[in-house]
Amino acid sequence: MRFKKASNRDLPPRMLRRVRTLKSGKQWVGYYYDGRDESGKRIEIPLGTDLDVAKIEWAKLDRKAVPKTTRLLGDVFNRYERDVIPGKMPRTQKDNLLSLKQLRAAFSDAPIEAITPQIIAQYRDKRSGKVRANREISLLSHIYNMAREWGITGKENPAAGVRKNKERPRDFYAGPEIWNAVYECALGELRDAMDLAYLTGQRPADVLSMRAADCDENYLQVAQLKTSKKLRIELRHDDQLNQLGILVKKLLIQRRERGIRNPYLITTQDGRAVTASMLRLRFDDARRAAINNALEGQDRDLAEQIRQFQFRDIRPKAASEIKDLTQASRLLGHSDKRITDTVYRRIGEIVQPTR
Repeated sequence: MRFKKASNRDLPPRMLRRVRTLKSGKQWVGYYYDGRDESGKRIEIPLGTDLDVAKIEWAKLDRKAVPKTTRLLGDVFNRYERDVIPGKMPRTQKDNLLSLKQLRAAFSDAPIEAITPQIIAQYRDKRSGKVRANREISLLSHIYNMAREWGITGKENPAAGVRKNKERPRDFYAGPEIWNAVYECALGELRDAMDLAYLTGQRPADVLSMRAADCDENYLQVAQLKTSKKLRIELRHDDQLNQLGILVKKLLIQRRERGIRNPYLITTQDGRAVTASMLRLRFDDARRAAINNALEGQDRDLAEQIRQFQFRDIRPKAASEIKDLTQASRLLGHSDKRITDTVYRRIGEIVQPTR
């Protein structure tokens, strides 16, 4: 009488799975072939830690065809999170993990071969966050491409060609009245951060990571965290300090006068580096105070405009106020001017009338 396997029922006959908890708390999974040596004594032959490779090795030992892989997307998600996401930039990692959380809820228990473009389109239509749905479909598409590279599936990528939700770029522009209202209510370190963000056109994270060592007599060197794009932003024009050069010189003098030891340009009055959360809280406080001032002056329209202002709007403000599109695109670190033009230029182009 032949008995069924009590465990490892998802594995081929004579293949075993061994799971061990390491000192770090993580689980190690390995696969073995339940075989016999020359004397007939039972031995477990290692097949590796990758299930697909283990099945190929099992087929060689058992002299059988490699079994068809039926993998759940949850397993593929786990491998992608383990092997691919850590190699991305921190901001991208955070965004991918957020998208992966939503994809797990919908697809983890589905076989990888069962997903069709129609299913993905249904997922898109049911998601309340339309922009987030686009990010999640893009990530799912990359996961399928990686699964094809890993040999987990030979199926065409079902996410390729699935229509995305239409996205409308943010078009808020912080004009002088809005800028001045918040700037006047800002603490010194927030004013420094706003000025540095505007004059360099860089992202908030890049502004906070700028260091004294990145400055020399002629340039402020920037390595963008999101894209790794390297820039040298001029501090002089016609052998005279430009506005950015004057600001950087002021920040360096502040460092010496306060005896600041941390390497960053943007610091608090007591010499601490300004973190992203500190920047957000200071900006929120300044914006709230500016709104109250506008309401006290009976200017509700200005108050509503100030309420929409976010620190991230400083980068497109810089792009919008540089007349030359090519120069704006280079300062922002874009490889394609169309991105600068469609997403970051938020005021109309200056043109001549007919007469």
